[in-house]
Amino acid sequence: MPKLELDVDDRPAPQPSSVLDWDNKDDADNPRNFSLRRRIISTATVTFLAFVSTLGGSIYAPAHDEVSRSFNVSDEIAILPLSLYNAGLAFGPLIGAPLCETLGRKVVFLVTTPLFALFILGSGLSQSTASLITCRFFAGVFASPAISNASATIVDYTAGRYRAVSLAFYYSIPFFGAVVGPLIGGFLVELKGWRWTQWTTLMFCVAFYIPIVFTKESYKRTILQRRAKKRGVAYPTTKRTLTQSVRYFAMTLFLRPLHMIATEPIVTLVCMYNGFMFGLLYTMVVASPWVYQHYYGFGLTGQSLSFLGLIAGTVLAPFPLILIDLYIYQPRLKRWKATQPLSNQDTPDEPRFPPENRLFPAMIGSFLLPLSLLGFAWTARPSIHYIVPIIFQCFSLLFSLIIYASANLFMLDSYGPLYGASAAGAAMLSRYTLSCCFPLFALQMFRGLGVGWATTILACCTAALAPIPWCFWKWGEGLRGRMKYESSA
Repeated sequence: MPKLELDVDDRPAPQPSSVLDWDNKDDADNPRNFSLRRRIISTATVTFLAFVSTLGGSIYAPAHDEVSRSFNVSDEIAILPLSLYNAGLAFGPLIGAPLCETLGRKVVFLVTTPLFALFILGSGLSQSTASLITCRFFAGVFASPAISNASATIVDYTAGRYRAVSLAFYYSIPFFGAVVGPLIGGFLVELKGWRWTQWTTLMFCVAFYIPIVFTKESYKRTILQRRAKKRGVAYPTTKRTLTQSVRYFAMTLFLRPLHMIATEPIVTLVCMYNGFMFGLLYTMVVASPWVYQHYYGFGLTGQSLSFLGLIAGTVLAPFPLILIDLYIYQPRLKRWKATQPLSNQDTPDEPRFPPENRLFPAMIGSFLLPLSLLGFAWTARPSIHYIVPIIFQCFSLLFSLIIYASANLFMLDSYGPLYGASAAGAAMLSRYTLSCCFPLFALQMFRGLGVGWATTILACCTAALAPIPWCFWKWGEGLRGRMKYESSA
């Protein structure tokens, strides 16, 4: 069956390898050959900027009660600045991807981050809910490229076999920012008022933007283009008319991710599973303060401190991911390579090792997550010490993140660099769309049903999704054989 292509064919004509590729494996311009110190600092810099993007969303969560009183609107209206910020995050790649493709990674950070800061400034100065909602939405739009571009930048610095280790920490960042935001925001609202949640986000944004200015470009095409110009060699580029450009970006950025969600079972199921993980996360962000106020009588400070369990879950998550990679994935990869003829082995950067081997963490976490949620559901009551449900929340977020990271790596390995970016775009669209929707009903659900039955419903949903990684493990090879989008090396 022919593989589906939706974009304009812009493959350049054959050129000398010195123009289209690195000179050799030790090429000094290759970001993977930068000094270890530079790679670590650059990775940390883009990671912290991604952290600010997610922090900027959830830090508002404790402020919605005060906003409701200040502007005399309902709780449902006051929660919209949180939800629509996440909606903005879903559409951000539409800005970041064209910039990244044409001008490189660094430009994405340099251009979009100041715009993000300006809309956060506008949010803090807002005198009505309409302006607050509008500014927060566009702040999310311009914050999003920092998240999507950070993972690509980290991959630029990291060889394929070490990707799971480096991305284990990166994948925890959206979760960490989302749960540490309410902790900071709660104290700010109590001491300074809701506008300080926006001023603090602005301060973080400026502080982490400055180091970006001193990083080096990491996008291969941009580096090679600049080097070719210095050497006086023509680098092949595609000249598109305006119509062709519009069609190209429409196909690549709109239709392909949506088409993959609709037609690719791997993308559909991963987006469904990971999207629910994000919805669950923001359900906890919105509902957790109410739980500890209603059942334990916590004040605003106590409600903020209750997020320490969720924060602990995100901090701990990278370590089991790394251990599983080191002691299960890497040995299996080594044994697989030993069975392959040298002529059939891929480069160390992109091994054709079956991506189902990425699923071990998700398979472990898939059934432990519903149990953790049930533990939280029925221990959050005055007769049981509050530390018990906080611990169960810690495990709930730990297993959510383990599932999320493992399923995402499986999907990216299944499609490779060519279509993996579109699959990742589909995943980002789905997870931030659901994280936009869940806060709109989460608090009402917990108030109406109580923590026990509301969380039990969530646990049943995760139990229904639990077979997905196991099905991939059993039938993943067959699904990959019927993919409409080829897997690229």
